[in-house]
Formats: sequence, structure tokens, C-alpha cells
Amino acid sequence: MKKLAYILIGGALCWSACKSDADFLQHSPSNILTDDQVWAHSDLVLSVLADLYDRYPDYNTQSNNATAQSLENWAEFANFDEAFPSEAGQYYRVQNANLDYFYPQLGYSNGPYSTYWDYNYLRDLNLFISKDSSATIGQGDRTRYMAEARFLRAAVYFEEAKRVGGVPIITAPMTYDYSGDPTYLQHPRNKESEVYDFVISELEAIKDSLPNDLNDRSRASKGAALAMECRAALYAGSIAKFGATKAAAMLPGGETGIPASMADGYYQKALKAAQELIGLNTYSLYTKKSDDLSDNFASVFTDKSSPETIFAKDYKLKSGKVEGWTLSNSPRTSQEEQQGGRLNPSLNLVAIFEKLDNTFAPPAITNTDGTPKLYDKPQDIFAGRDARLEGTVIVPGASFKGFTTDILAGWVRPDGSIVSGTKFGDTKDIDGKGEREVVGVDGPLDGIELATQTGFFIRKYMDPSVGSGRIGTQSEVWWIRFRYAEVLLNAAEAAFELGQPAVAADYLSQVRARAGFKTPLTAADVTFDRIVHERKVELAFEGHEFYDMKRWRIADVVWNGQKMTATDVVSDLSNAKRINTQVYGLWPYRYFSPGTANDGKWLYKVVKPSRVTEAHNFRMGNYYSAISQDILNNNPKIVKNPNQ
Repeated sequence: MKKLAYILIGGALCWSACKSDADFLQHSPSNILTDDQVWAHSDLVLSVLADLYDRYPDYNTQSNNATAQSLENWAEFANFDEAFPSEAGQYYRVQNANLDYFYPQLGYSNGPYSTYWDYNYLRDLNLFISKDSSATIGQGDRTRYMAEARFLRAAVYFEEAKRVGGVPIITAPMTYDYSGDPTYLQHPRNKESEVYDFVISELEAIKDSLPNDLNDRSRASKGAALAMECRAALYAGSIAKFGATKAAAMLPGGETGIPASMADGYYQKALKAAQELIGLNTYSLYTKKSDDLSDNFASVFTDKSSPETIFAKDYKLKSGKVEGWTLSNSPRTSQEEQQGGRLNPSLNLVAIFEKLDNTFAPPAITNTDGTPKLYDKPQDIFAGRDARLEGTVIVPGASFKGFTTDILAGWVRPDGSIVSGTKFGDTKDIDGKGEREVVGVDGPLDGIELATQTGFFIRKYMDPSVGSGRIGTQSEVWWIRFRYAEVLLNAAEAAFELGQPAVAADYLSQVRARAGFKTPLTAADVTFDRIVHERKVELAFEGHEFYDMKRWRIADVVWNGQKMTATDVVSDLSNAKRINTQVYGLWPYRYFSPGTANDGKWLYKVVKPSRVTEAHNFRMGNYYSAISQDILNNNPKIVKNPNQ
């Protein structure tokens, strides 16, 4: 009987459990949201949109091989002539002659190198746009979210066009029908001009559906749409104008290259978009620190209340989303960890900052008779120059975080012999005259990483806040994707190309006045060389140089594979096409002459870091990145790029 009772009880429990399971299966899971639930609540739709923002094309990829220049990829700024990479694992950047045909590629830990070709992201954006159109949320939110998604989609197509030219334009989510025939999903590349036309028309269509204010610069706004439209149209215009000079980079079907006849139309669109943005009166140049113009320029990038920032990638302390630019690049004198000093600006860049009388001249290191020029203070050699120099670069004797940099390469005797050392802060008794520091705490020491090897440190984007150089804290300084000064430069370039040099001069002079220039440029001063120069000094370390050189079709001239001399690096500074293939530095020394007025004065020598062994060689095939074989295999309708 007991046995039977146990069986009955067990059966009852089993029936009860089965009934509970059956009931459970009739309920929706509590931790999964259905599409209907998501698209009925504005805050949930916004969370989906936030994920799409987080995948914007300058994000850090899942490996360490991302080639997007940003605050999370400091070494990418050392690929050409702006800087030297002072980290042993990055020296290859100045030791490889030929630029990879995939550059700028994305490297994945579980796959091959590939150029930026992100149709997974585009599919998600197309899905969002499709679903948002029927979302049961407020009309205002639905309209704004739709415009933001279209803004992001335009950004993806723009970034793809910058790299590979024409790509397939897909504006609706595609679904495989499992028929065994995927050919209907395969689309050929659109013409390069068609991609730019799409980007421009999309931004023009959505601009009035976006807010016109400074409340949230990490989201799309009317200003951001106009800024991207202006930049995209300018790129297309210059590709059309200058592309004919590099016919080998053009495909007969228009997948790469834009007809010259379209140039003026694009320049007109660029100028119109820029002038519309300027006319909003929402943005202006940052001028809060007029008593120190260099500090003012540095603060453009660190002050989040700046009226100049249009669209940025934001970071927040203690949120898990911080950036390590300051941690990676602080001088040793102001380091909070022993791992800074990585990105060393070059003399190539420093030398092109003009004197305030509107003339070009390299830092003076010798007198007219060839003897070393002596200075009372290390910074004196840079006096009277464009304030953007010391807002971009920490020069010898400058301060950061309240600490004066200690950059010293050694002492020079009257006979020219040099006394130096082998470690940071090294001291020696020179000729029995007592101990003197012979190497600065910040270097330079040739071949020694994590300190300057060029004589300079980066200042742009460096966070002066306490803790920004600590591993456990880092920085919340944002990465600016679009800012007002660039829009002025874009307007100037477009106006110049349209035969309006006086208009161009006015826009350029506005930017230059903030840097301390008292004499405005005239129409006669505005040349192609001037346009190039202003962008190089204003936008250094902001990710523009590589794409500017490509669209002007001068990259193969400037980075032509020929090695440079110390004379080359300080010659012909105003010429946009001068060769710039190897990174040089400028090392400070002190003059050893005890008992004389010159003892302890400063002098400088041009140096090439010994790790710089090759010259950058931009080949014709680099004007458009190679399309990876897996893409070609999956879609036989895709045409290879020239020289691939």
C-alpha cells in the first residue's frame, strides 16, 4: 500500500508539474522584449538608436588593428608626417616603405584584413528606419529618431566612399528567402559620384528634422547634418577637379573617380551648406581665453561648453566609457603612470607654423655666419609664431598640468663636441666644473620608448585634469568629429575653387585671427598652397590629413618614397607638394661655456630618430583601398579597385 501511495503521490506531482509547464509555456518571457513592445516606447527606441550611435565609423574595432585615427588609436597618427611613434611595437610605422593597399583597413582577430565595408551596420540602420516609420510613439520622437538613423547611414556611406569609392547603395533591409539562389541579394557598386550624391541628398532631406541647439553634441543636429554635407560635397568636388591628374586611379564604370564637369556643382553645394550652418548663429569659434591664445586653442578640445563643437564622440568618467589619450601621451614630468610620451609631433609639422607677420620661416638654429643661434630660454625659438603651434604641440620649456617639461639632449662645448647621457634625468660632472643635468627627465633619448624622440610632445586633446593620466581613471575629453573652424575652412576652399578668393580670404582670416594673426589675408594671398597649409595647422591630429591628401591627388607626390635630408624638412615650407616622407625632430641642447654670458643658453639641432629607416611611399593603388577577396567571392558583381 505504501508503495502504491508513493506512486500516486509521484503521479500527482508529475501531473502538477506538467500543468505548471503548460501554463508557463502560455506566458511571454519576462526578460525578452518583442518588436511591438520596443517600438511602442520612445525610451526603448532611443536605447536601440544609442547602440547604433556607438557603432559610428570611428569606433574602436574588436582587435587592436583598427586604423581609424581617434583618441583610442593614438599610433595611427604616426603613419605619415605629423608624428613619430615612441613605442617599440609601433616603430614599424616609420620602417615600412610601401603603404598597404588595404589601408586604412580594419583588422579582425578572427578574419582577414578588409577595408571599411560594413553592411551589417547598414542593415541594422535600414531595419531601424523601416520599423521607426510605423512605431507607435510620439510623432516628434519618431521624426527625430528617423532623421538620426538616416544621418548615421549617410555617415557610413561617406566613410566607405572615402576609402573605396563607389559601393552598393542599399536603403532597405534585405532578407534571404532560403531558395538556394542568393543572386538577388547581390548588388553592383554604384558610381562614386552616386554615393556622394546620396549622402548629400540624405543630409539635405533630414536637416530640418533635427534640433538646432548645443544641448547634446553626441547626437545628430541640424548643424551636424550641414557639417557632414559640407565636408562630403567638398570631398566630391576636389575628387572631380583633381582626379583627372591621376587617371590610373579611375575605373571606366565610374566606381572610382568623378567627372571633372561635376566639380563646380559639388563646390557650390559645399559652400551653400557651410554658409547655411554659419547663418544658424548656433556655433562660433572658441575664444574664452584671449589672454593666452595657445591655451585657448588647446581648450577648444577639452572644454565641453565650447560653442565650436558641432558633433562629438563623448566619454564619461566612472561610466566604463573613457579614453586613454592623456595616459598614453603625457610627458614624464607630468605622468601619473610610467607609460606616457608615445606620440611625438614632428619637426615636419612644427616648422610649418607661420610667424605672426604672415611669413614662413623654420625655427632659427644658426646665425647668418653658420654659428649656433643661442637662446635665453628653450621656448624662445618658437616665439612670435602662430599660437596654434603651442596649442597643438608641447615644446621644450612649455608646461602641462602645472609641470614644466624637462627636455634636454645634452651640453655643447665651444668646439662642437657634445656631452650627453644614457638615462632620463642623467647628470655628469662636465670637465670638472660640477654636476649638471645632461639629459632631461622627459628625454630626448634616441631609441628609448615612452618619452620624446623628436623633442616634442602632443598637446591637442591632452586632458589637464588630475587623474586623466591614471590607468584607473583616464579621461572624458571627447573626440570632436565636426567643429566650426573646419566649416570655415571648408567654406574658404569651396569659395576659392569657385573663383571667389575674397570670400575665401575672409573665412580663412577669421580662423587665423584667433591664432594671433593681426593682418588679414587678401584675395591675392589665397592660393591652393594656402588652403592646404591652413588645414594642416588648424586640423593636425584630427584625422583629416590622409583624406585631404588623397582627395587633392597629391598624396603620391608628397609621400613619394624618396628619403629626406635635414635641409628638406625645413625648406619650401609653404609648398603643398613638398616631399614629406620621413619624420624629423628638433633637439634642445645647452651651451657649455663656464664663466661667460653664454653659459647655459639654449641651442637646437635637427635630428632624424634612428628608428626612422624608410620613406613613406604612397602608390597609385592607395588612392582607393583594396576590396578584400571575401567580399569579391561573395558578390561577383563587385568590380575590383584600380591597381588591385
